[in-house]
Formats: sequence, C-alpha cells, structure tokens
Amino acid sequence: MRSSVGYPVILHSMSPPPRGAPVKSTRPELPKEFVAVRKRRRIMNAMAELCAEQGYEATKIADIVRRAGVARKTLYDNFDGKEEVFLAAFDTTVEEVAGRIENACERAGGAGAERIEAGLHAFLAYVVENPAAARLCLIEAISATPAASARYDDAMQRVADLLRQNAPRETGLPDTVEETLVGGVAWILHQQIRRGGAEQALDLMPELLDFLLSPYRGVGKLQP
Repeated sequence: MRSSVGYPVILHSMSPPPRGAPVKSTRPELPKEFVAVRKRRRIMNAMAELCAEQGYEATKIADIVRRAGVARKTLYDNFDGKEEVFLAAFDTTVEEVAGRIENACERAGGAGAERIEAGLHAFLAYVVENPAAARLCLIEAISATPAASARYDDAMQRVADLLRQNAPRETGLPDTVEETLVGGVAWILHQQIRRGGAEQALDLMPELLDFLLSPYRGVGKLQP
C-alpha cells in the first residue's frame, strides 16, 4: 500500500505492541551513584525532620524509612543504624555551613568587620533555609548520644577557628575569646530555634553582629 504522495505506508509501525510485552521507557536512566547519593540524602533529611518534630529519642528506624520513602534494607545498606544516620546528617550540615561561611568571608574581603558580618549572615541564612537541620545540630546533638555531643563540641571549635581566622590579630584579648563568642551565638540561636523561630534567625543579625564585634572594638581594632 502506498500513500497519496507515493511512499509505502508501513502499517505495522503504528500497531500497538502485543499485550503483555514490556514497554521501554524513554526516560534516561539515572546513574546508580546519583540515585544512591539521593537516597542517602533523603534518609538524612528524614532524620532531621523527625528530630525537629519529636526528638531523637522518639525517632525510630521505621519512622525514618517511612518518611524517606525507602526500604529498611536501603537504610541498612548505607548506615549501621539510627545513630549513624544522625551523625551523618550532623556532619553533612556542618560541612555545608562551614563552606558557606568560608565562601562568604572570602567574597567579603576587606577588614575583619566586613568578613565577620558576611560569615554571620551566611550562617543565619542557612538556619533560615534549613530549620530542621539547624535544630538537629544546635539542639538535638547536645544530648542525643555521647558521640553526637562530641561532634557538637568539635563543630563549635571549628566555627570558633573560622572566627579567629577572620578577626583582628594582636588584640591582647584572651585566647578563648572566639570560643566564648561562638558559644554565645550558639546559645542565642538555641533559644530562638526552641521557640520555633528558626525562620526568623536573620532578625537577630544586628544583635549578634554587635555581640561578635564588641570585644574587638573595645581594644580599638575595629571602627564602631
């Protein structure tokens, strides 16, 4: 059979496949590594959300896999158990926050005040964008498990070191001033998040910035 323009018509090309025959998807298959990373992230996000809603102790493996939409086997293929999921979520968040702070300080350049302001803004913006992860790190980690508490202490030291790197030098202030300042900021955020105000963390920017800069201004190293 030919068409009106003289070309043969291949009728069978438009026929549906036999009933029961597998139909190939036209959607490209995602790399297995990409899928695995996405599943790990969903599991960690589920842990953060559940901790924000009901706390670490009340969160069960069954809750995590249900929230993440994965099989229990998938969780255990990636983590040893609930604590390892929590620690992985904590570590991932700390790495993201530290990266944002470092990048913000580098972009700011200039004197210590500008760098500290940029780093603080990046930190608070992360809290606003990721309230569940912020609660996991700033509230739940303190008492979830001994390993989580140790991770919390290490993270506070890491942020204090970042502040020290960007603050004025040779101030004559105590060596522990940065640890004291970071601890104060963490405590204020702890209270803000407990009150359900993580999304308003940037409102604290003027108060916290003044708190961070005041010791350096007191020794004449920064302009008011």
